[in-house]
Formats: sequence, C-alpha cells, structure tokens
Amino acid sequence: MKRINIKTIIGTALLTVFLVGCSDILEEQPRSIFEPGFFKSEQGVNGGLTALYAHLRFIYGNAYYYNSGVTGTDEATYAQSADGNFKVMDISGQGNITSTATGGTGVLWDNAFPAINTASGIIENATAVGLKASLIAEARFFRAFDYFQLVQTYGGVPLDLGAGELKFNTSPVRVSVRNTVPEVYTKAIFPDLLTAVNDLPEVGRLTGTVTKNVARLFLAKAYLTYAWWLQNPKNIPTYPAADRTDPDGKNAQWYFQQAYDVATTAIDNPGPYGLMPTFYELHVGGNERNKEMMLYADRTETSEKYNGASLTFGSGGGADNFAAWMMTWNYTEIRSHRTPALTGAVSSVLREASQDLGRPWTRMAPVINVFETTFANKTEDSRYDASFTTVYRGNWPKGGDKTEFYYGANGLKVYPGDPILTFLPEEPATPITYPPGAGPSNVGGGILPGRADYVIALSGISRVTYPGTWKMSTYRTNNAGGLGQPNAASTRPFNIAKFSEFYFVAAEAAVKGATTKSGKSARELINVIRARAGKWKFDRFNNVAKTADYSAEMVAATPAVIDINYILAESSREYYGEGFRWLDLVRTQKWNELAATYKIASSTKGDHNAQTISRTIQPYHYLRPIPQGQIDGMEMTPEEKAAYQNPGYN
Repeated sequence: MKRINIKTIIGTALLTVFLVGCSDILEEQPRSIFEPGFFKSEQGVNGGLTALYAHLRFIYGNAYYYNSGVTGTDEATYAQSADGNFKVMDISGQGNITSTATGGTGVLWDNAFPAINTASGIIENATAVGLKASLIAEARFFRAFDYFQLVQTYGGVPLDLGAGELKFNTSPVRVSVRNTVPEVYTKAIFPDLLTAVNDLPEVGRLTGTVTKNVARLFLAKAYLTYAWWLQNPKNIPTYPAADRTDPDGKNAQWYFQQAYDVATTAIDNPGPYGLMPTFYELHVGGNERNKEMMLYADRTETSEKYNGASLTFGSGGGADNFAAWMMTWNYTEIRSHRTPALTGAVSSVLREASQDLGRPWTRMAPVINVFETTFANKTEDSRYDASFTTVYRGNWPKGGDKTEFYYGANGLKVYPGDPILTFLPEEPATPITYPPGAGPSNVGGGILPGRADYVIALSGISRVTYPGTWKMSTYRTNNAGGLGQPNAASTRPFNIAKFSEFYFVAAEAAVKGATTKSGKSARELINVIRARAGKWKFDRFNNVAKTADYSAEMVAATPAVIDINYILAESSREYYGEGFRWLDLVRTQKWNELAATYKIASSTKGDHNAQTISRTIQPYHYLRPIPQGQIDGMEMTPEEKAAYQNPGYN
C-alpha cells in the first residue's frame, strides 16, 4: 500500500499529545523519524502509545472530516461560503462525490492506517520489552477503533499492510488487497476489543486514557453496527462483495443481544463515568473532560507544543480543531447605528474567542427541519437552548470602542450585552417586518414593534444567516476581558465518545429484538436521557441562571412504544452537529428516508423564503470512495486499481 513506510508511519504518527486536567500527563519528545528497532525499546513502545492518542487530533476536529459526517444528512447542508468540499457532500446537484472530490472522507484513510501500523508495532514488541497487559490493551483498543471507523466508512479494508494480516510492517509496499466486512470485524475489531475489555483498567492510568468501559462502548457499537450489516434491511450493496453471513455462524439477532448486554453491563458498572446533571453542564466551556466524556482528541490553550497547533492563528489544517468554524456564520456583518435614524453603521458584534461567537467560516448550515421537527420542543427540552447560539449580543467595548450605546431596530438604544440580532424560538403573534434586502441590520434581520434587536424566524433561516452551534464552539480562559484569540483553532478537546451513548446503543438493540433487563426497556433507557434533558441549569436565550425541572413532562411525552426513527431523532437532539450523524443514518440504512429533502432559504441576504431541496442519495453513497492518491500510488494493473475502488466512484 502507498504510505506503508516506516518513516512516514511512525514519523507522522508520533506527535506530541498532552492530556491535561490532573498531574498525570502524557508527554513526549517530538521526533521526525524512528527506525524499526525503536519499538523494541520500552521508550519506543511508550512513545507509540502516546502517538495513538495524538493521531486522534488529525481526524477529530478536522473540519473536512467533520463535514463528511454531517453535511448531506438531516442535520446540515452547505452554507453561503462553501467550497466544493462541502457542496459535493450535500448530494443536491452541486457536484458529485468522487475519489478526488471526497469532501474530507480521505482524512480518515490517511490517518487511520499509520496508527493501525503503530498499534501493531506496539503489540508485537510489547512482551519483549515487558509492557504490562493493560498497556498492550490500549494499543489493541486503538487498532480496533481505527478499523471500526474505516469499515463503517469504506466497507472492507486491508488487514495486511505488507507484512501479513495484523502484522507490523516496516517496508514500503505498493500492493494491497481489501478484506471483506465480516473479516475486518471478526479478525480485527472484535478480538482486539474483547481483549481490551478484559485487560484495560476500570480507571484510566492518566487523564483521558482508555479504560474498560471505553472499550465496552466501542465493542457494543461494533456489535450493533455489524448486526445491522448482517440484516441489511434495505439491501444496500457491500464491497468487496461478500455474503451477509457471519464466519462464526452467528446471526444478526445474536449480535444485537451482545450489543445490548455489553452496553447495559457498562451502565450498571460505570466506573469513573456517568451522566452530567444537565445538558448545559455537559457542554459549557470550562467544564471539559467531565465524567461523561469518555474519549476525546485532546487540545490545550496552555502550550502550543502540546496543543499541536497555533494558539493565535488557525490555518485550517494539521492538528487544528477547526470543525466548529464551519457552522459559524459571519455574524460580524451585523450592524447597529450611531443615530436613531439608523445612519452611521457600526460593527456591534465583533469576532471574539467565546463560546457564543468564535471564528466564522459559513461553510455549513443547519436545515430548517432541525428546528421544526428535531427540536420542536424548545420550552421543556434544554438541548435546543444548549446546542445553538440564537442571540447575538453587543460586545464592542471588548474591541476598544467605549461608546455607551448604539441604535438598533426601531431606532431604539442597544447597550453592550444587549441582544443585537435574535433568532426567535417560535413564530411571533405579530408578523415580522423584513426590510428589503440586507436591511439596516445588514444581514436581513427583521423588525418587531417595541424591540431594539433585529429578529429572524427559524422558518426563515438561510445559507448565509442561521443559528450557530454553541456547544462545541470556542472557549478560552485567557481573553483578559477582550476579544482574545478568535482566529485560533479551538483549544477545547473534541469529544469522540460519551457515557450517554450506552443508553442509545442498548435502546436501539432492544428495538431490534434484544431481550431486555428489568428497568432497561428501550423506552426506559431513552427516558433516562430525556429526563436529564428536562433539567435546566442556565437559560442561554435570556442569559440568566435557570433552575427548572421538566423531567416528568419529557418522560410523559415519550411514546409508549418507540422505534428506530424515534431513537434517531432523540440521538440527533442529544448529539446534534457533533460529527457522527452520517454513521448513524448509514448503520440503520435510514439516510435516504430521513434526509432526501430539506428546507432552507438561499445564500442571498434578506431571503427568508425557504425552498425545499432534494438530494439524490444512491445506494453506492452508503460507502465513501477510497482516496485517489491511495490508488494512484499502488503498483497494480488498471483493472486491479479499478476493482480496489468502491463501486460508483471510478
């Protein structure tokens, strides 16, 4: 395979990582080249383990990979400033996903295989250097983790990187054979995760390192995904071609039961993990690495070396965590005025390194359906309020402007901290008056009597003006009362796995027929999540503390019998915009059913007339293309190269 070279694999993968939050950290002296013998030393093996955590930063937080997991689903579409990477992923006539126009799908391929080879090097050499079983289990976890992400994305992938199946390769190899999906699961993913569950500790050896329950989560998810693959309800093709049978003779129902049993075992034995009291506390800046966050790609604002990226300016590549920029629209175009006659326009909402704002790229936009259907309950369910930025407040003093007040809608005064533009949670009784074009707000904001803020109804959001994603946005502690470093990539961890996912895995398996335990039916499991969603700690819309508990109402509103569509809707409420929606829709084969159409207004400022857009989602889209660079680098015949690529992408 291309890139199967000891210098590129280990030299690229062994990057710095810093797991902060306590006195125990993973530290490493950066190196550019490591020879094969390095893994035969304790220093080398430990360095390899550090690299496995570091490689997560090059996948999770990468905006193009993030795009491939969200754009084109029922959660998001491309926005006004989108380039081809984002437009092709929408599959709505703006270009086709190809092996060269991958929309970011190649990020996983390019980063997972070097990490897999590093993990295999650790596993092969660990015993010789006396590495403990628990540390070997960390390598096994990551090898399985990467193979699991790959098989979900591309179908069957190679287990032999040049030295034999699951062997550490030290020589450049330019040929490759893809294994089938069942082979990847039964030879690599399941054995490694079962070993990891057995050998990993209950509590991580350092902050953020993997544990028994982290391995359980991905084992349960792998069982669940493979069960769906075996069942194949919509007859979606697989590649390489393989019968939908399990080499070990198990059927889909057996795997659904395993998924349920593993997930509920973890719920009953949480170890250091658990649900945060409220959804707000789970995501508010400053509360990173809380007990619900089980696996994350770590970053830090305290050290550029250990952050792996600049602390002052993000370039949008490498280890930058710049995913949150994509669904951040250009709110800096909002204008207030110096006079009540609305003359003398001024920028009143400045770019700031804060969770409400951040760096705007306007590449992706939420679809209107999200607000009408997914987050229909905005009063009791706290997740809408704690997922989106819907109020943009004046912050001009932080940029050095000491003007006491400016004028907003209706010529009324607005002060620092006041709403300048608001996305209304419900349609107002009095119709909004939208001035022609961009209007005095400069972004198409409308006017309601008596209000100083410009307003936009959620039914009228567009590809250029829409609520931002608050929960994963920028947060810094070193702004010193100013705007901080809004052009830097986020220094927050990018969350990959949460304890709450156990409830969704178990509930989905139960809906698919798993025998349930007392108190853990599908509805009871989902209601644990919904009850938490009904508890409020803070009202972000009104910017005030709020102590309210609508748990009873949330639980009562859950249907008596829930189905897969309900679980998927609940999952979107819980994990909206976090980067994994495509995997959920592909696993359940609901992508076309739930995302074939969506509503949004155009890229023209002031356009609030939503259009219904259609997508053309074909069965072959359920797999992503192998990057063309991989295929071009292989020394194989044209026919062999064509056969290597997933159908539909040649």
